[in-house]
Amino acid sequence: MDSVWEYPDFDDHEGIHLFRDPAAGLTAVIAVHSSHLGPGMGGVRYWSYTDKSKAITDALRLSRGMSYKNAMADLPLGGGKGVILAGPGAEKTPELLAAFGRAVESLAGKYVTAEDVGISDADMVQIAKSTRHVSGLPVEHGNAGGDPGPFTALGVFLGVKAAAERGLGKSDMAGVHVAIQGVGSVGGGLARLLAKEGAKLTLADVNADRAKALAGELGAAVVAADEILGIDADIVSPNALGAILHEKSIAALRTTVIAGGANNQLATHDDGARLKARGILYAPDYVINAGGIINVGLEYLGHGDRAEVEARIHRIPDRLRQVWDESDATGDPASDVADRIAKRLIGRG
Repeated sequence: MDSVWEYPDFDDHEGIHLFRDPAAGLTAVIAVHSSHLGPGMGGVRYWSYTDKSKAITDALRLSRGMSYKNAMADLPLGGGKGVILAGPGAEKTPELLAAFGRAVESLAGKYVTAEDVGISDADMVQIAKSTRHVSGLPVEHGNAGGDPGPFTALGVFLGVKAAAERGLGKSDMAGVHVAIQGVGSVGGGLARLLAKEGAKLTLADVNADRAKALAGELGAAVVAADEILGIDADIVSPNALGAILHEKSIAALRTTVIAGGANNQLATHDDGARLKARGILYAPDYVINAGGIINVGLEYLGHGDRAEVEARIHRIPDRLRQVWDESDATGDPASDVADRIAKRLIGRG
């Protein structure tokens, strides 16, 4: 097996930490990519991996994405990510969450954890019993913090609208056909916001019943999860797991715009160029999906309230337009342009 330094997604990460607590059932990875702008902040996901090395790859990719995301959102935070490996039949017990909290605390503020896939705000309360370096806790109405999902959905919605204007020349979403992959907290929230503006929706989720229920609520169409990327639609919006845009899937796309909240949508660096070669406008994922980290980041920093959170989220389209303008001017893929801007911001330009 390759050493961690030889992993394709190792990018001069400041630290990759492996934790094991057999009594609590904890096997976890915490990766800190950069602390140039502040402590490495990013959520922890609870996920089952067929190969443990894939958990390390996930942590490497996601922590780098958080460095870029926080920088592009103008937050004084670096990038980090946690992964808790869910074993066969494993339960997400208070003991396991407490053990992860102790792991976070052992890093003395180098990493700040928050909510991600498989983790709820109630889980964050359990983790917070063992560490100070946590965000995304339940808060009083009007304050920054709490479940980041709705805030991520709001940012993606605003980004989708900006992409529709840029790529389709549409000033509103009425009649715009959006195919949404994944209708959990973010994708489901996005679907509801788009439906209010009259968008035509096609939905898909690995949980087919969830997709059908939301489609019934919104009057949307439903397709199988493995068909959604090939739908003939104005906009395809990935809001599930990453690495879904690759040579084969890009060749099969029948859309003008890709704009969604999933992390790490491009399977490889070359896939950004493949999208551009096909004339498909791409909204870089860590720019469009920054709403959640803006919310929990301001909570941790003690800056502002919900009004400040929403004001910052409404700046996401401006950052997207900056990326697209530079992409048009240079001929470089939007993904490369976003990376270039983010690297400058974290001192790696």
